[in-house]
Formats: sequence, structure tokens, C-alpha cells
Amino acid sequence: MTDQQQASYSRQPISDDLRRWVDEQLAAGHTVAALRSSMREAGWMPDAIDAALGTEVLAETAMPAGRPSQPTTAMPGPAMEGAPTLIDAGDRQVRVQLTMRHPRVVVFGDLLSDEECDALIDGARERLARSLTVETKTGGEALNVDRTSDGMFFTRGENAVVQRIEARIARLLNWPVEYGEGLQILRYAPGAQYRPHYDYFDPAEPGTPTILRRGGQRLATLVIYLQAPAQGGGTTFPDVGLEVAPCRGTGVFFSYERPDPATRTLHGGAPVLAGEKWVATKWLREREFN
Repeated sequence: MTDQQQASYSRQPISDDLRRWVDEQLAAGHTVAALRSSMREAGWMPDAIDAALGTEVLAETAMPAGRPSQPTTAMPGPAMEGAPTLIDAGDRQVRVQLTMRHPRVVVFGDLLSDEECDALIDGARERLARSLTVETKTGGEALNVDRTSDGMFFTRGENAVVQRIEARIARLLNWPVEYGEGLQILRYAPGAQYRPHYDYFDPAEPGTPTILRRGGQRLATLVIYLQAPAQGGGTTFPDVGLEVAPCRGTGVFFSYERPDPATRTLHGGAPVLAGEKWVATKWLREREFN
């Protein structure tokens, strides 16, 4: 495509027909990521796609209550062809310790070094506060009795350690750094836990369209253990009877191709029975998170 053609596409107005098409596709359950992919294949330029799928359009065309979206055309995740035992994450070789197809779960060993775990804990310690959860009824945040940890967020790229870890995660999971939320650090004291829950945003809740404006739906989660407790604190998947024991530097990745319990991604943090557990969590979105 020539520069003149690109400029023409960039100035192309968003017609009523295109808006109706977007409305129809979202109402049918297609995700924003799927629509972006279709429009790119049809030759639309990025700024025109952004205009057609902007926050105003998303707010006006929210998915009907209770209707889950269809799987996206692309999903974050490691390249597992050939059943590798080691994956090149750029600056580090990461071990594959466990895989599961449904739900899609991969456990990575040696994802972070001891020094990186310590740096994240030290950087977070003075900024901890009682953990909040995203409130899908309002689009804001609120205390949740099911979550009894303390936590904080690093902004994306906040310091050199965070930048290095985010770049490693992006390469490992084949998903742009910009599509990730800031790295969350959590501390679980003895007795603290996070009861089973889903990480995606429920399309039936009234606050979900507001949440989705910042980067679309969540598609995947990566939980990294920074410090293992003496007892307890595993990551549980009740629907499939799986519990991953916490081990320093290890990461648990799982993805959910649509916001629906059928993904079997119900999960929780088991109570810490002795010692402290520290974890870092990275959530991956459909598009750039801001």
C-alpha cells in the first residue's frame, strides 16, 4: 500500500454502515480483538480501527447481559509445539513443569531469579495496602472479604527490574508489553487467602463496559511466587482438582478465551498456614491497557 493510500485510509470517515456492523458483531458475541483482526485483514489502518472501536463505541454497544463472548482469534500463551521442556524468554531459559489443556494451565520454573524476587518485594513493601478487587457492579474498586491480602501495583515499566521482567513475560507469552496491566505484588500473612474466583470481567455486570474501556477483556493471568510460605498458600483450580504448590521464582499461567465459567478457570489462593507468601500477578488484556 502506498503512502497516499495509507493517508486516504487514515482520513476515512467512520460511516453509519460501519458502526452498524460493529454493533451487530458485538451483539453476536464477537470480541474487540476479533473485530480488530478482521478489520486489519480488510485493509483498515490502525487509526481508523481505533476510531471505529473506540471507548465511545464500546460503551454504546456493550454485550447483552449474561451473553459470553466467543473465543478471540489470538490468545496469549507460550509456544508449546513439540512439547518443549525449556522456552527461550529472551534473557532467560524458562522450564516447563506442568501443562493442562482444559483449563489451559502452564507452570513455569525459573521464571524469576532470587534477586528479582527480592527486588520486587523490597520495592513493594513500603507501599502495601489492603488489597482491593475490581468492582464490576460499578466499574471501580472495593474491599472484598474473599481477599485478605495486602498489595500494590507497579506501573508498567516503572523501574529497570520491572521493565526486564515485563519484557521476559511478553516474549514468553507472545503478547505485547503494552497489553498487560501493571505488575501487582501481594503479601499473604498467616491465615490470609483469596477464595475461588474468576479473573475475567462478567459481561452481565453493569460496570463491565467502564472497565473494558481501559484495555478490553482480560484474557490470561500469570501468577509468580516471590516467596513461598512454610505451609499452605497453593494456587487451586477447584473445577479440575489441581493445586500448584508455591515455589519461589515459579509462575502459573492460565488463559480464558471467553468470559464464561466453561473455561474452568475458577481459581483461588489457599490459606497460608505458616510464614508469608508473596506473589506477583500480571493480567493480560485484549489490547493496550491504559
